[in-house]
Amino acid sequence: MSANDIFQIGLFLAILLVLVKPVGQYMALVFADEPNKVTRFGGRIERALYRVSGIRAGEDMSWTRYAIAMLAFNVAGLAVVYLLQRAQAWLPLNPQHFGAVSPDSAMNTAISFATNTNWQGYAGESTMSYLTQALGLAVQNFLSAATGIAVLIAVIRGFSRRGASAVGNFWVDMTRATLYVLVPFSLVIALLLVSQGVVQNLAPYLDVATVQQGTQTLPMGPAASQIAIKMLGTNGGGFFNANSAHPFENPTPFSNFVEMLSIFLIPAALCYTFGSMVGDRRQGWAILATMLLIFVPLTVGLVAAEQAGNPALHGLAIDAQASSLQAGGNMEGKETRFGIAASGLFAAITTAASCGAVNTMHDSLTPLGGLVPMWLMQLGEVIFGGVGSGLYGMLAFAVVAVFIAGLMVGRTPEYLGKKIEAHEMKMASLAVLLPCALVVIGTAIAVMSKAGVAGVSNPGAHGFSEMLYAVSSAANNNGSAFGGLSANTPFWNVLLGICMFLARFPLAIAMLAMAGSLAAKKHVPESAGTLPTHTPLFITLLACIVIVVGALTFLPALALGPIAEQLMSATGH
Repeated sequence: MSANDIFQIGLFLAILLVLVKPVGQYMALVFADEPNKVTRFGGRIERALYRVSGIRAGEDMSWTRYAIAMLAFNVAGLAVVYLLQRAQAWLPLNPQHFGAVSPDSAMNTAISFATNTNWQGYAGESTMSYLTQALGLAVQNFLSAATGIAVLIAVIRGFSRRGASAVGNFWVDMTRATLYVLVPFSLVIALLLVSQGVVQNLAPYLDVATVQQGTQTLPMGPAASQIAIKMLGTNGGGFFNANSAHPFENPTPFSNFVEMLSIFLIPAALCYTFGSMVGDRRQGWAILATMLLIFVPLTVGLVAAEQAGNPALHGLAIDAQASSLQAGGNMEGKETRFGIAASGLFAAITTAASCGAVNTMHDSLTPLGGLVPMWLMQLGEVIFGGVGSGLYGMLAFAVVAVFIAGLMVGRTPEYLGKKIEAHEMKMASLAVLLPCALVVIGTAIAVMSKAGVAGVSNPGAHGFSEMLYAVSSAANNNGSAFGGLSANTPFWNVLLGICMFLARFPLAIAMLAMAGSLAAKKHVPESAGTLPTHTPLFITLLACIVIVVGALTFLPALALGPIAEQLMSATGH
Protein backbone atom coordinates (compact mmCIF):
# COMPACT_ATOMS: atom_id res chain seq x y z
CA MET A 1 0.00 0.00 0.00
CA SER A 2 1.12 3.54 -0.74
CA ALA A 3 1.16 6.48 1.66
CA ASN A 4 -1.76 7.91 -0.32
CA ASP A 5 -3.81 4.75 0.29
CA ILE A 6 -3.18 4.92 4.04
CA PHE A 7 -3.96 8.65 4.13
CA GLN A 8 -7.30 8.27 2.32
CA ILE A 9 -8.47 5.37 4.50
CA GLY A 10 -7.32 7.14 7.67
CA LEU A 11 -8.95 10.43 6.72
CA PHE A 12 -12.26 8.71 5.99
CA LEU A 13 -12.29 6.85 9.31
CA ALA A 14 -11.26 9.94 11.27
CA ILE A 15 -14.05 12.13 9.86
CA LEU A 16 -16.57 9.31 10.32
CA LEU A 17 -15.67 8.84 13.98
CA VAL A 18 -15.84 12.58 14.62
CA LEU A 19 -19.43 12.61 13.30
CA VAL A 20 -20.62 9.52 15.21
CA LYS A 21 -21.36 11.22 18.53
CA PRO A 22 -23.23 14.36 17.36
CA VAL A 23 -25.31 12.51 14.77
CA GLY A 24 -25.93 9.60 17.14
CA GLN A 25 -27.03 11.88 19.97
CA TYR A 26 -29.31 13.77 17.60
CA MET A 27 -31.04 10.54 16.57
CA ALA A 28 -31.39 9.50 20.21
CA LEU A 29 -33.35 12.72 20.77
CA VAL A 30 -35.45 12.09 17.66
CA PHE A 31 -36.66 8.74 18.98
CA ALA A 32 -36.86 9.60 22.68
CA ASP A 33 -40.18 8.88 24.39
CA GLU A 34 -40.19 12.29 26.06
CA PRO A 35 -40.56 15.57 24.10
CA ASN A 36 -37.30 17.47 23.62
CA LYS A 37 -35.83 20.36 21.67
CA VAL A 38 -35.54 18.30 18.47
CA THR A 39 -39.08 16.92 18.38
CA ARG A 40 -40.57 20.24 19.50
CA PHE A 41 -38.85 21.99 16.57
CA GLY A 42 -40.67 19.84 14.00
CA GLY A 43 -43.67 19.03 16.18
CA ARG A 44 -46.16 21.07 14.18
CA ILE A 45 -45.33 19.30 10.91
CA GLU A 46 -45.25 15.93 12.67
CA ARG A 47 -48.67 16.43 14.27
CA ALA A 48 -50.13 17.59 10.95
CA LEU A 49 -48.92 14.40 9.28
CA TYR A 50 -50.51 12.31 12.02
CA ARG A 51 -53.86 14.10 11.63
CA VAL A 52 -53.88 13.68 7.85
CA SER A 53 -52.93 10.02 8.13
CA GLY A 54 -55.25 9.19 11.03
CA ILE A 55 -52.37 8.06 13.26
CA ARG A 56 -52.84 7.94 17.03
CA ALA A 57 -49.32 8.99 17.95
CA GLY A 58 -49.71 8.29 21.66
CA GLU A 59 -50.66 4.64 21.16
CA ASP A 60 -48.00 2.01 21.82
CA MET A 61 -48.04 -1.23 19.82
CA SER A 62 -47.26 -4.76 20.89
CA TRP A 63 -44.53 -6.39 18.83
CA THR A 64 -47.12 -8.31 16.80
CA ARG A 65 -49.04 -5.14 15.84
CA TYR A 66 -45.74 -3.40 15.09
CA ALA A 67 -44.67 -6.27 12.82
CA ILE A 68 -48.03 -6.41 11.01
CA ALA A 69 -47.96 -2.66 10.39
CA MET A 70 -44.38 -2.87 9.12
CA LEU A 71 -45.10 -5.77 6.78
CA ALA A 72 -48.41 -4.38 5.46
CA PHE A 73 -46.88 -0.97 4.77
CA ASN A 74 -43.94 -2.41 2.85
CA VAL A 75 -46.03 -4.88 0.84
CA ALA A 76 -48.30 -2.00 -0.17
CA GLY A 77 -45.26 0.01 -1.27
CA LEU A 78 -44.01 -2.99 -3.21
CA ALA A 79 -47.32 -3.20 -5.08
CA VAL A 80 -47.27 0.52 -5.94
CA VAL A 81 -43.76 0.34 -7.40
CA TYR A 82 -44.71 -2.74 -9.42
CA LEU A 83 -47.78 -0.99 -10.88
CA LEU A 84 -45.81 2.17 -11.69
CA GLN A 85 -43.34 0.16 -13.75
CA ARG A 86 -46.03 -1.76 -15.58
CA ALA A 87 -48.00 1.41 -16.39
CA GLN A 88 -45.20 3.92 -17.01
CA ALA A 89 -45.81 3.97 -20.79
CA TRP A 90 -49.15 5.70 -20.15
CA LEU A 91 -48.02 7.98 -17.32
CA PRO A 92 -46.50 11.50 -17.47
CA LEU A 93 -42.84 12.52 -17.00
CA ASN A 94 -41.67 10.02 -19.59
CA PRO A 95 -39.92 12.19 -22.19
CA GLN A 96 -38.09 9.22 -23.73
CA HIS A 97 -41.38 7.27 -24.08
CA PHE A 98 -40.14 4.16 -22.32
CA GLY A 99 -42.52 1.22 -22.46
CA ALA A 100 -43.80 -0.96 -19.63
CA VAL A 101 -41.22 -3.00 -17.71
CA SER A 102 -41.61 -6.77 -18.09
CA PRO A 103 -43.55 -8.52 -15.30
CA ASP A 104 -40.59 -10.48 -13.89
CA SER A 105 -38.23 -7.49 -13.96
CA ALA A 106 -40.89 -5.22 -12.42
CA MET A 107 -41.50 -7.77 -9.66
CA ASN A 108 -37.78 -8.10 -8.95
CA THR A 109 -37.28 -4.33 -8.85
CA ALA A 110 -40.32 -3.73 -6.64
CA ILE A 111 -39.10 -6.30 -4.10
CA SER A 112 -35.57 -4.98 -4.39
CA PHE A 113 -36.47 -1.39 -3.49
CA ALA A 114 -38.97 -2.41 -0.79
CA THR A 115 -36.31 -4.51 0.96
CA ASN A 116 -33.58 -1.83 0.85
CA THR A 117 -31.60 -4.07 -1.52
CA ASN A 118 -31.88 -2.08 -4.77
CA TRP A 119 -30.52 -4.87 -6.91
CA GLN A 120 -30.95 -3.75 -10.51
CA GLY A 121 -31.13 -6.11 -13.48
CA TYR A 122 -31.85 -3.23 -15.87
CA ALA A 123 -30.19 -0.02 -17.10
CA GLY A 124 -31.98 2.88 -15.41
CA GLU A 125 -31.41 5.45 -18.16
CA SER A 126 -32.93 3.20 -20.82
CA THR A 127 -35.71 1.54 -18.80
CA MET A 128 -37.31 3.80 -16.18
CA SER A 129 -39.22 7.04 -16.74
CA TYR A 130 -38.61 10.08 -14.54
CA LEU A 131 -41.91 9.41 -12.76
CA THR A 132 -40.96 5.81 -11.97
CA GLN A 133 -37.51 6.88 -10.78
CA ALA A 134 -38.77 9.72 -8.57
CA LEU A 135 -42.21 8.60 -7.35
CA GLY A 136 -41.43 4.90 -7.20
CA LEU A 137 -37.75 4.20 -6.62
CA ALA A 138 -36.65 7.37 -4.81
CA VAL A 139 -39.65 7.28 -2.46
CA GLN A 140 -38.94 3.64 -1.64
CA ASN A 141 -35.35 4.61 -0.88
CA PHE A 142 -36.71 6.77 1.95
CA LEU A 143 -39.35 4.32 3.15
CA SER A 144 -37.22 1.17 3.16
CA ALA A 145 -34.46 3.00 5.04
CA ALA A 146 -36.97 4.41 7.52
CA THR A 147 -38.36 0.89 8.04
CA GLY A 148 -34.93 -0.43 8.99
CA ILE A 149 -34.42 2.41 11.48
CA ALA A 150 -37.92 1.91 12.94
CA VAL A 151 -37.36 -1.81 13.55
CA LEU A 152 -34.02 -1.06 15.21
CA ILE A 153 -35.59 1.51 17.53
CA ALA A 154 -38.23 -1.05 18.55
CA VAL A 155 -35.46 -3.57 19.29
CA ILE A 156 -33.60 -0.99 21.39
CA ARG A 157 -36.79 -0.34 23.36
CA GLY A 158 -36.97 -4.05 24.02
CA PHE A 159 -33.67 -3.80 25.89
CA SER A 160 -34.40 -0.49 27.61
CA ARG A 161 -37.99 -1.05 28.78
CA ARG A 162 -38.89 -3.10 31.85
CA GLY A 163 -42.09 -5.09 32.29
CA ALA A 164 -43.62 -3.45 29.20
CA SER A 165 -46.09 -4.97 26.76
CA ALA A 166 -45.30 -2.63 23.86
CA VAL A 167 -42.26 -1.62 21.79
CA GLY A 168 -43.45 1.72 20.36
CA ASN A 169 -45.53 2.94 17.45
CA PHE A 170 -44.38 1.93 13.96
CA TRP A 171 -46.04 4.91 12.26
CA VAL A 172 -44.45 7.40 14.63
CA ASP A 173 -41.01 5.82 14.27
CA MET A 174 -41.35 5.81 10.46
CA THR A 175 -42.46 9.43 10.41
CA ARG A 176 -39.66 10.61 12.67
CA ALA A 177 -36.98 8.65 10.81
CA THR A 178 -38.10 10.25 7.56
CA LEU A 179 -38.93 13.76 8.77
CA TYR A 180 -36.05 14.41 11.17
CA VAL A 181 -33.25 12.25 9.74
CA LEU A 182 -33.53 11.12 6.14
CA VAL A 183 -35.12 14.17 4.49
CA PRO A 184 -32.90 16.91 5.99
CA PHE A 185 -29.70 14.90 5.68
CA SER A 186 -30.54 13.99 2.07
CA LEU A 187 -31.21 17.61 1.21
CA VAL A 188 -27.72 18.62 2.39
CA ILE A 189 -26.07 15.75 0.53
CA ALA A 190 -28.04 16.42 -2.66
CA LEU A 191 -26.94 20.08 -2.64
CA LEU A 192 -23.32 19.01 -2.17
CA LEU A 193 -23.62 16.61 -5.11
CA VAL A 194 -25.24 19.21 -7.36
CA SER A 195 -22.38 21.58 -6.52
CA GLN A 196 -20.02 18.95 -7.95
CA GLY A 197 -21.94 18.57 -11.20
CA VAL A 198 -24.44 15.76 -10.52
CA VAL A 199 -27.47 16.33 -12.75
CA GLN A 200 -30.85 17.30 -11.30
CA ASN A 201 -33.52 18.23 -13.86
CA LEU A 202 -36.54 16.98 -15.77
CA ALA A 203 -35.16 17.82 -19.23
CA PRO A 204 -35.28 15.38 -22.16
CA TYR A 205 -32.08 13.56 -23.06
CA LEU A 206 -29.55 15.63 -25.01
CA ASP A 207 -28.02 14.69 -28.36
CA VAL A 208 -24.57 16.25 -28.68
CA ALA A 209 -21.90 16.13 -31.39
CA THR A 210 -18.68 14.30 -30.57
CA VAL A 211 -15.14 15.12 -31.68
CA GLN A 212 -15.32 12.11 -34.03
CA GLN A 213 -18.17 13.84 -35.87
CA GLY A 214 -20.71 11.46 -34.42
CA THR A 215 -23.65 11.91 -32.05
CA GLN A 216 -23.91 10.92 -28.41
CA THR A 217 -27.03 10.91 -26.25
CA LEU A 218 -26.55 12.30 -22.74
CA PRO A 219 -29.14 11.08 -20.23
CA MET A 220 -30.71 13.67 -17.95
CA GLY A 221 -33.08 13.46 -15.00
CA PRO A 222 -33.58 14.09 -11.25
CA ALA A 223 -30.47 12.14 -10.31
CA ALA A 224 -28.93 14.07 -7.38
CA SER A 225 -32.03 13.78 -5.18
CA GLN A 226 -32.14 10.01 -5.68
CA ILE A 227 -28.39 9.52 -5.28
CA ALA A 228 -28.38 11.36 -1.95
CA ILE A 229 -30.92 9.03 -0.36
CA LYS A 230 -29.55 5.94 -2.10
CA MET A 231 -26.28 6.55 -0.23
CA LEU A 232 -27.64 7.87 3.06
CA GLY A 233 -30.24 5.09 3.28
CA THR A 234 -27.74 2.39 2.20
CA ASN A 235 -30.01 1.61 -0.75
CA GLY A 236 -27.52 1.67 -3.61
CA GLY A 237 -29.75 1.70 -6.68
CA GLY A 238 -28.16 3.79 -9.41
CA PHE A 239 -30.08 6.34 -11.45
CA PHE A 240 -27.78 5.33 -14.34
CA ASN A 241 -26.60 1.84 -15.19
CA ALA A 242 -22.96 2.60 -14.35
CA ASN A 243 -24.08 3.68 -10.87
CA SER A 244 -21.51 5.75 -8.96
CA ALA A 245 -18.93 5.19 -11.68
CA HIS A 246 -21.06 7.40 -13.97
CA PRO A 247 -19.77 10.99 -14.17
CA PHE A 248 -23.33 12.32 -13.86
CA GLU A 249 -23.73 10.45 -10.54
CA ASN A 250 -20.26 10.82 -9.08
CA PRO A 251 -18.14 13.31 -11.03
CA THR A 252 -15.29 14.27 -8.67
CA PRO A 253 -13.11 12.86 -5.87
CA PHE A 254 -14.96 15.14 -3.43
CA SER A 255 -18.37 13.82 -4.50
CA ASN A 256 -16.95 10.31 -4.13
CA PHE A 257 -15.83 11.07 -0.56
CA VAL A 258 -19.22 12.57 0.29
CA GLU A 259 -20.98 9.48 -1.05
CA MET A 260 -18.75 7.10 0.92
CA LEU A 261 -19.24 9.11 4.11
CA SER A 262 -23.01 9.17 3.52
CA ILE A 263 -23.13 5.37 3.34
CA PHE A 264 -21.54 4.84 6.76
CA LEU A 265 -22.87 7.92 8.56
CA ILE A 266 -26.20 6.63 9.90
CA PRO A 267 -25.16 2.99 10.54
CA ALA A 268 -22.14 4.16 12.54
CA ALA A 269 -24.03 6.90 14.42
CA LEU A 270 -26.84 4.49 15.32
CA CYS A 271 -24.34 2.60 17.49
CA TYR A 272 -24.06 5.72 19.65
CA THR A 273 -27.85 6.11 19.54
CA PHE A 274 -28.16 2.55 20.82
CA GLY A 275 -25.81 3.17 23.73
CA SER A 276 -27.57 6.41 24.63
CA MET A 277 -31.06 4.89 24.55
CA VAL A 278 -30.13 1.86 26.71
CA GLY A 279 -28.42 4.13 29.23
CA ASP A 280 -24.86 2.90 28.71
CA ARG A 281 -22.91 4.55 25.89
CA ARG A 282 -20.07 2.08 26.35
CA GLN A 283 -22.31 -0.59 24.79
CA GLY A 284 -22.67 1.45 21.61
CA TRP A 285 -18.94 2.10 21.36
CA ALA A 286 -18.29 -1.63 21.87
CA ILE A 287 -20.55 -2.54 18.94
CA LEU A 288 -18.88 0.12 16.77
CA ALA A 289 -15.44 -1.16 17.77
CA THR A 290 -16.46 -4.69 16.76
CA MET A 291 -17.51 -3.46 13.34
CA LEU A 292 -14.24 -1.56 12.86
CA LEU A 293 -12.21 -4.54 14.10
CA ILE A 294 -13.48 -6.56 11.13
CA PHE A 295 -13.88 -3.76 8.58
CA VAL A 296 -10.45 -2.12 8.78
CA PRO A 297 -8.27 -5.23 8.17
CA LEU A 298 -10.49 -6.39 5.31
CA THR A 299 -10.42 -2.94 3.71
CA VAL A 300 -6.65 -2.72 4.02
CA GLY A 301 -6.39 -6.19 2.47
CA LEU A 302 -8.62 -5.21 -0.45
CA VAL A 303 -6.74 -1.98 -1.21
CA ALA A 304 -3.36 -3.73 -0.80
CA ALA A 305 -4.39 -6.49 -3.22
CA GLU A 306 -5.50 -3.95 -5.82
CA GLN A 307 -2.41 -1.78 -5.32
CA ALA A 308 -0.18 -4.84 -5.82
CA GLY A 309 -1.70 -5.28 -9.28
CA ASN A 310 -2.54 -8.29 -11.37
CA PRO A 311 0.06 -11.02 -10.74
CA ALA A 312 -0.39 -12.30 -14.29
CA LEU A 313 1.16 -9.06 -15.57
CA HIS A 314 4.18 -8.95 -13.27
CA GLY A 315 6.48 -10.58 -15.82
CA LEU A 316 5.64 -8.05 -18.52
CA ALA A 317 7.29 -4.72 -19.18
CA ILE A 318 4.45 -2.77 -17.55
CA ASP A 319 4.98 -0.01 -15.02
CA ALA A 320 2.37 -0.70 -12.34
CA GLN A 321 4.04 1.30 -9.56
CA ALA A 322 2.16 4.15 -7.91
CA SER A 323 3.65 7.57 -8.64
CA SER A 324 2.67 11.22 -8.94
CA LEU A 325 1.55 10.48 -12.50
CA GLN A 326 -0.46 7.28 -12.00
CA ALA A 327 -2.29 5.27 -9.36
CA GLY A 328 -0.46 2.09 -10.29
CA GLY A 329 -1.77 -1.35 -9.35
CA ASN A 330 -4.79 -3.01 -10.92
CA MET A 331 -6.70 -0.18 -12.61
CA GLU A 332 -8.86 -2.47 -14.74
CA GLY A 333 -12.53 -1.59 -14.24
CA LYS A 334 -11.73 1.52 -12.19
CA GLU A 335 -12.18 5.22 -12.89
CA THR A 336 -8.93 7.17 -13.24
CA ARG A 337 -10.45 10.10 -11.36
CA PHE A 338 -10.69 7.89 -8.24
CA GLY A 339 -7.67 5.61 -8.41
CA ILE A 340 -6.94 2.52 -6.32
CA ALA A 341 -7.56 3.77 -2.79
CA ALA A 342 -10.90 5.51 -3.41
CA SER A 343 -12.12 2.59 -5.55
CA GLY A 344 -11.07 -0.12 -3.09
CA LEU A 345 -12.38 1.80 -0.09
CA PHE A 346 -15.71 2.38 -1.87
CA ALA A 347 -16.00 -1.34 -2.70
CA ALA A 348 -15.44 -2.30 0.95
CA ILE A 349 -17.80 0.37 2.29
CA THR A 350 -20.66 -0.43 -0.06
CA THR A 351 -20.57 -4.18 0.63
CA ALA A 352 -20.06 -3.76 4.38
CA ALA A 353 -22.96 -1.33 4.65
CA SER A 354 -25.56 -3.18 2.60
CA CYS A 355 -25.56 -0.32 0.13
CA GLY A 356 -24.73 -1.89 -3.24
CA ALA A 357 -23.69 1.31 -5.00
CA VAL A 358 -20.45 0.82 -6.93
CA ASN A 359 -17.83 3.13 -8.40
CA THR A 360 -15.77 0.31 -9.89
CA MET A 361 -16.42 -3.02 -11.61
CA HIS A 362 -16.12 -5.66 -8.90
CA ASP A 363 -15.76 -8.31 -11.60
CA SER A 364 -12.36 -6.76 -12.44
CA LEU A 365 -10.96 -6.91 -8.91
CA THR A 366 -8.03 -9.23 -8.24
CA PRO A 367 -8.95 -12.62 -6.74
CA LEU A 368 -8.10 -11.52 -3.18
CA GLY A 369 -9.59 -8.09 -3.77
CA GLY A 370 -12.86 -9.64 -4.99
CA LEU A 371 -12.96 -11.95 -1.99
CA VAL A 372 -13.35 -9.03 0.45
CA PRO A 373 -16.65 -7.52 -0.80
CA MET A 374 -18.12 -11.01 -1.23
CA TRP A 375 -17.17 -12.01 2.29
CA LEU A 376 -18.35 -8.72 3.83
CA MET A 377 -21.81 -9.51 2.49
CA GLN A 378 -21.67 -13.13 3.61
CA LEU A 379 -20.92 -12.05 7.18
CA GLY A 380 -24.60 -11.11 7.29
CA GLU A 381 -24.31 -7.40 6.43
CA VAL A 382 -23.74 -6.55 10.08
CA ILE A 383 -20.39 -4.77 9.67
CA PHE A 384 -22.23 -1.43 9.71
CA GLY A 385 -24.84 -2.98 7.41
CA GLY A 386 -28.03 -1.27 6.27
CA VAL A 387 -29.46 1.66 8.22
CA GLY A 388 -31.04 0.03 11.25
CA SER A 389 -30.90 -3.48 9.86
CA GLY A 390 -27.14 -3.74 10.23
CA LEU A 391 -27.22 -2.86 13.92
CA TYR A 392 -30.19 -5.06 14.82
CA GLY A 393 -28.41 -7.87 12.98
CA MET A 394 -25.29 -7.24 15.05
CA LEU A 395 -27.43 -7.23 18.22
CA ALA A 396 -28.62 -10.72 17.25
CA PHE A 397 -24.97 -11.76 17.11
CA ALA A 398 -24.41 -10.11 20.51
CA VAL A 399 -27.22 -12.21 21.99
CA VAL A 400 -25.61 -15.33 20.55
CA ALA A 401 -22.25 -14.23 21.97
CA VAL A 402 -23.51 -13.79 25.53
CA PHE A 403 -25.36 -17.10 25.28
CA ILE A 404 -22.17 -18.92 24.27
CA ALA A 405 -20.25 -17.15 27.03
CA GLY A 406 -22.95 -18.20 29.50
CA LEU A 407 -22.59 -21.83 28.45
CA MET A 408 -18.84 -21.64 29.08
CA VAL A 409 -19.29 -20.64 32.72
CA GLY A 410 -22.58 -22.43 33.44
CA ARG A 411 -24.58 -19.27 34.05
CA THR A 412 -27.81 -17.90 32.59
CA PRO A 413 -26.66 -15.38 29.99
CA GLU A 414 -27.59 -11.73 30.35
CA TYR A 415 -27.33 -8.80 27.98
CA LEU A 416 -28.02 -5.21 29.04
CA GLY A 417 -29.75 -6.42 32.19
CA LYS A 418 -32.08 -8.87 30.44
CA LYS A 419 -31.86 -12.65 30.77
CA ILE A 420 -31.36 -14.38 27.43
CA GLU A 421 -33.52 -17.49 27.39
CA ALA A 422 -34.77 -20.02 24.85
CA HIS A 423 -37.16 -17.69 23.00
CA GLU A 424 -34.55 -14.98 22.50
CA MET A 425 -31.99 -17.52 21.29
CA LYS A 426 -34.42 -18.99 18.77
CA MET A 427 -35.18 -15.57 17.32
CA ALA A 428 -31.51 -14.52 17.29
CA SER A 429 -30.50 -17.81 15.66
CA LEU A 430 -33.13 -17.31 12.97
CA ALA A 431 -31.84 -13.80 12.28
CA VAL A 432 -28.23 -14.99 12.15
CA LEU A 433 -28.67 -18.18 10.11
CA LEU A 434 -31.41 -17.26 7.63
CA PRO A 435 -29.13 -15.23 5.29
CA CYS A 436 -26.54 -18.05 5.38
CA ALA A 437 -29.16 -20.60 4.36
CA LEU A 438 -30.52 -18.40 1.59
CA VAL A 439 -27.06 -17.93 0.06
CA VAL A 440 -26.18 -21.62 0.07
CA ILE A 441 -29.60 -22.87 -1.08
CA GLY A 442 -30.03 -20.11 -3.67
CA THR A 443 -26.58 -20.71 -5.15
CA ALA A 444 -27.20 -24.47 -5.26
CA ILE A 445 -30.47 -23.93 -7.14
CA ALA A 446 -28.72 -21.64 -9.64
CA VAL A 447 -25.85 -24.06 -10.16
CA MET A 448 -28.20 -27.02 -10.74
CA SER A 449 -30.49 -25.12 -13.13
CA LYS A 450 -29.83 -24.72 -16.84
CA ALA A 451 -31.53 -21.33 -16.72
CA GLY A 452 -29.17 -20.26 -13.95
CA VAL A 453 -25.99 -21.42 -15.65
CA ALA A 454 -27.14 -19.94 -18.97
CA GLY A 455 -26.69 -16.43 -17.59
CA VAL A 456 -22.95 -16.93 -17.04
CA SER A 457 -20.71 -15.27 -19.61
CA ASN A 458 -17.36 -16.16 -18.05
CA PRO A 459 -16.30 -19.82 -17.90
CA GLY A 460 -15.14 -21.87 -14.95
CA ALA A 461 -14.54 -20.73 -11.41
CA HIS A 462 -15.02 -17.05 -12.14
CA GLY A 463 -18.47 -17.70 -13.58
CA PHE A 464 -19.36 -19.52 -10.37
CA SER A 465 -18.10 -16.54 -8.39
CA GLU A 466 -20.48 -14.32 -10.35
CA MET A 467 -23.43 -16.53 -9.42
CA LEU A 468 -22.34 -16.82 -5.78
CA TYR A 469 -21.87 -13.05 -5.56
CA ALA A 470 -25.32 -12.36 -7.03
CA VAL A 471 -27.11 -14.65 -4.56
CA SER A 472 -24.98 -13.37 -1.65
CA SER A 473 -25.92 -9.82 -2.63
CA ALA A 474 -29.64 -10.59 -2.78
CA ALA A 475 -29.77 -12.81 0.31
CA ASN A 476 -28.05 -10.13 2.39
CA ASN A 477 -29.99 -7.18 0.92
CA ASN A 478 -26.87 -5.58 -0.55
CA GLY A 479 -27.65 -5.04 -4.22
CA SER A 480 -24.19 -4.79 -5.77
CA ALA A 481 -23.16 -7.12 -8.58
CA PHE A 482 -19.89 -8.74 -9.59
CA GLY A 483 -20.79 -8.18 -13.23
CA GLY A 484 -20.67 -10.61 -16.14
CA LEU A 485 -23.91 -12.37 -15.16
CA SER A 486 -26.97 -11.87 -17.36
CA ALA A 487 -29.40 -11.69 -14.46
CA ASN A 488 -32.36 -9.91 -16.08
CA THR A 489 -34.11 -13.17 -16.96
CA PRO A 490 -37.25 -14.74 -15.48
CA PHE A 491 -35.16 -17.33 -13.59
CA TRP A 492 -32.79 -14.89 -11.95
CA ASN A 493 -35.44 -12.23 -11.34
CA VAL A 494 -37.65 -14.72 -9.47
CA LEU A 495 -34.83 -16.44 -7.56
CA LEU A 496 -33.21 -13.21 -6.42
CA GLY A 497 -36.58 -11.63 -5.66
CA ILE A 498 -37.47 -14.48 -3.31
CA CYS A 499 -34.06 -14.26 -1.62
CA MET A 500 -34.41 -10.50 -1.11
CA PHE A 501 -37.88 -10.77 0.41
CA LEU A 502 -37.00 -13.61 2.78
CA ALA A 503 -33.75 -11.95 3.86
CA ARG A 504 -35.54 -8.77 4.92
CA PHE A 505 -38.95 -9.34 6.45
CA PRO A 506 -38.75 -12.69 8.32
CA LEU A 507 -35.50 -11.48 9.88
CA ALA A 508 -37.07 -8.16 10.93
CA ILE A 509 -40.10 -9.96 12.38
CA ALA A 510 -37.82 -12.31 14.35
CA MET A 511 -36.01 -9.32 15.86
CA LEU A 512 -39.32 -7.67 16.76
CA ALA A 513 -40.46 -10.89 18.44
CA MET A 514 -37.25 -10.88 20.47
CA ALA A 515 -37.80 -7.20 21.32
CA GLY A 516 -41.31 -7.92 22.58
CA SER A 517 -40.06 -10.72 24.81
CA LEU A 518 -37.20 -8.61 26.21
CA ALA A 519 -39.43 -5.58 26.87
CA ALA A 520 -41.70 -7.71 29.07
CA LYS A 521 -38.80 -8.84 31.28
CA LYS A 522 -37.61 -7.19 34.44
CA HIS A 523 -34.14 -5.74 34.76
CA VAL A 524 -31.56 -8.05 36.30
CA PRO A 525 -28.97 -6.18 38.42
CA GLU A 526 -25.33 -6.79 37.59
CA SER A 527 -23.46 -9.24 39.81
CA ALA A 528 -19.99 -10.71 40.07
CA GLY A 529 -20.93 -13.33 37.51
CA THR A 530 -22.28 -10.89 34.90
CA LEU A 531 -20.26 -10.82 31.67
CA PRO A 532 -19.21 -7.22 30.88
CA THR A 533 -20.29 -6.52 27.30
CA HIS A 534 -18.25 -3.37 26.72
CA THR A 535 -14.74 -4.76 27.21
CA PRO A 536 -12.07 -5.73 24.64
CA LEU A 537 -12.69 -9.38 25.58
CA PHE A 538 -16.35 -9.22 24.57
CA ILE A 539 -15.55 -7.20 21.44
CA THR A 540 -13.09 -9.92 20.38
CA LEU A 541 -15.59 -12.69 21.18
CA LEU A 542 -18.34 -10.97 19.19
CA ALA A 543 -16.06 -10.40 16.19
CA CYS A 544 -14.98 -14.05 16.24
CA ILE A 545 -18.59 -15.27 16.29
CA VAL A 546 -19.49 -13.03 13.33
CA ILE A 547 -16.54 -14.45 11.38
CA VAL A 548 -17.38 -18.05 12.29
CA VAL A 549 -21.01 -17.65 11.23
CA GLY A 550 -19.81 -16.06 8.00
CA ALA A 551 -17.82 -19.23 7.37
CA LEU A 552 -21.13 -21.15 7.45
CA THR A 553 -21.92 -19.36 4.20
CA PHE A 554 -18.52 -19.24 2.61
CA LEU A 555 -17.31 -22.81 3.10
CA PRO A 556 -20.44 -24.64 1.82
CA ALA A 557 -20.53 -22.22 -1.12
CA LEU A 558 -16.95 -23.12 -1.99
CA ALA A 559 -17.94 -26.79 -2.01
CA LEU A 560 -20.39 -25.99 -4.80
CA GLY A 561 -17.58 -24.62 -6.97
CA PRO A 562 -16.37 -27.90 -8.56
CA ILE A 563 -19.99 -28.92 -9.26
CA ALA A 564 -20.61 -25.58 -10.93
CA GLU A 565 -17.53 -25.91 -13.13
CA GLN A 566 -18.61 -29.36 -14.32
CA LEU A 567 -22.13 -28.20 -15.12
CA MET A 568 -20.91 -25.11 -16.94
CA SER A 569 -18.46 -27.20 -18.96
CA ALA A 570 -21.24 -29.61 -19.88
CA THR A 571 -23.42 -26.75 -21.15
CA GLY A 572 -20.70 -24.89 -22.99
CA HIS A 573 -20.10 -22.32 -20.26
